[in-house]
Amino acid sequence: MAPSDRRPTIIDVARKAGVSKSTVSLVIQNSPLVKQKTREQVQGAMAEIGYVYNRAAANLRSAGAGLVGLVINDLRNPFFTEFATSVQMALSSRGYAAVVANTDEDPQLQAQVVEAMIEHGVSAMILSPAYGDEALSFEALQRAGIPAMQVLRKVEMRTELFPFAAPDYPNGTRIATEHLLEQGAKRIAFVGGLEGRAVTQERMAGYLSAIEMAGLEPHVLTGSASRAFGREAAHALAKDHPEVDAAVCFNDQVALGMISGCAEIGRNVGRDLRIVGFDDIEEAAHSWPPLSSVRCDIDGFGKLVAETILAWLENDKVPAPEIRTPVSLAIRGSSGETPAG
Repeated sequence: MAPSDRRPTIIDVARKAGVSKSTVSLVIQNSPLVKQKTREQVQGAMAEIGYVYNRAAANLRSAGAGLVGLVINDLRNPFFTEFATSVQMALSSRGYAAVVANTDEDPQLQAQVVEAMIEHGVSAMILSPAYGDEALSFEALQRAGIPAMQVLRKVEMRTELFPFAAPDYPNGTRIATEHLLEQGAKRIAFVGGLEGRAVTQERMAGYLSAIEMAGLEPHVLTGSASRAFGREAAHALAKDHPEVDAAVCFNDQVALGMISGCAEIGRNVGRDLRIVGFDDIEEAAHSWPPLSSVRCDIDGFGKLVAETILAWLENDKVPAPEIRTPVSLAIRGSSGETPAG
């Protein structure tokens, strides 16, 4: 029997039936070359292990072109826009078209979009999911039997069915916090990200670890991952916690908002308050002062996701349940240091 922790493949059917992969393919194609006894043997194996034939994907493999769904929770955020662009370009280079949809953090809209894409014959799905009512979308994907990955956020825990890919968030905030400590920061806050969400907890984890190692007390200010919240946070910290001299932000949007807020109150970023963002969107290098940020290599990550979903679709190469990509730190003026060169 195929392993219970992932969707059965043609290879699992072949092993169960004791035949070659090509024989299973011939049975699926209803070829007259296969003996009736062998056909029944293969069909019985399919039924026993729960193999679902995806005709759309098979047609796609033979035609060399087709559709891949790309569902994003918030395309207004430059991070997600840059990621979607990278995936779309990588798919195009392989002869595939990406069907892109923005769900605006609405799980009901997400479910509607996912079902519509399935009905229109997408052969695979890449989903950066909205939070809430996760079953609405993932049950539809499971019924469809198409390769489906969740990226950047993990809301469905059955990663054997819906593999998860994201940058190494905890390591990102760890190296950001360690950098600020090296710069002489004594009271570092973590700013942004909605409380209780898994992605907030992951991005906060490295910060908490580094703060504990340094023997300091954490200071967490959660809230919307937006510029507006970052601006408000800059005002609030200056008023209520002037001892805070550095901030690791949930994302670059929050960090850029903090820079604006500091400009309004005359607080010098890089001297009075050191700031590090997360994601390293294109705008980070062009703010004033330029924003230090955890670099996720958004373009490279998008290409990797595209390659992974196509390997699954074309070659039955099921991804590992979880894929983490390395991060680094882009050091700029906002954290008080301008690297040489």
